[in-house]
Amino acid sequence: MTNQQQPRRARDLGIVVGVRPAGVLNAITDVPGVRVGHTTIVDPPRLHTGVTAIVPDALGTTRRSLPCGLFVGNGFGKLIGATQVVELGAIETPILLTATLSAFRAADALVTHVLATPGHEETRTLNPVVGETNDGRLSDIRARPVTEAHVLAALDGATSDLPGEGCVGAGTGTMALGFKGGIGTSSRRVGAWTVGALVQSNFSGTLTVRGVPIMLDDGAAPADPRQPEGNSCMIVVATDAPLDARQLGRVARRAVFAMARVGSDFAGGSGDYALAFSTANTPSSGSEAPDRVDDGDLDPVFAATTEAVEEALLNSLFIATTTVGHRGTATAVPHDLVLDRLRAAGVLPQPWAAGPAS
Repeated sequence: MTNQQQPRRARDLGIVVGVRPAGVLNAITDVPGVRVGHTTIVDPPRLHTGVTAIVPDALGTTRRSLPCGLFVGNGFGKLIGATQVVELGAIETPILLTATLSAFRAADALVTHVLATPGHEETRTLNPVVGETNDGRLSDIRARPVTEAHVLAALDGATSDLPGEGCVGAGTGTMALGFKGGIGTSSRRVGAWTVGALVQSNFSGTLTVRGVPIMLDDGAAPADPRQPEGNSCMIVVATDAPLDARQLGRVARRAVFAMARVGSDFAGGSGDYALAFSTANTPSSGSEAPDRVDDGDLDPVFAATTEAVEEALLNSLFIATTTVGHRGTATAVPHDLVLDRLRAAGVLPQPWAAGPAS
């Protein structure tokens, strides 16, 4: 049944996270000017990997950087460009996600892409930002199959549509919480602003949905004992709220905190990173840019971030499909099991509890 179930997002299963309204697509692309592209590399059972590109259109000939904050929950990972992001509080390029040993080739390809864009004819320094998780259980990670062409295809093919989720792009070969993980996305509205999140889930723990641990009938968590501990999570948060880099660092911190709500055990071998950037014009002397949000008014943004990341993480699992890989198999989350556990816990109504039709 697990292999045959239809991939469905959390909301399509009746599982709603939080109380704040989602955007039209319930995706990071609800933030105006943010696009996402994937390149998926599959040659079963050996290769299940790829590239995901988050492209903010605000980066261009008139704006060479966007304010960005970074929070590192645990630093056992490779986030290329991290030190300059921390130092300057800005990103200069789109953000790429891929597999661990392909991150370095992806960074070089990202530099190629940006140098070829208008306005960079005289560029002599550039900070590519590339995050990764380790998909070595399901893909031959040592093969390093990601090429410049794959990266450029993800960047050039990025759209503002609902991004693919589950086993696509950088999530093709990932695992999370004992099941098949992948790419997930979600968004929340905060007044006139939007907060969107995209995740690459690949970490250990016990899947928890709306506060309910998802256990088997014998009370055991369904994690495969061969699954390596940790293995990381990359989270990208975008917003059009006018936040500076320091405030975006606070937003990124809440994004990592959201991992606990879905059951992460924050293992020591996991690289858990969140990047948060703003597409709003930053205030400057004499400009008509919007005023920066006061720190005292950030709580709704924090709450929206936590909700969006939690739902994005659930979507990354619920959309993923069972994958037979290079060194094992990752099983999709059984939707029926999740719904049964939520009904038994009183989180969702029983099917017969809706009452007679009027």
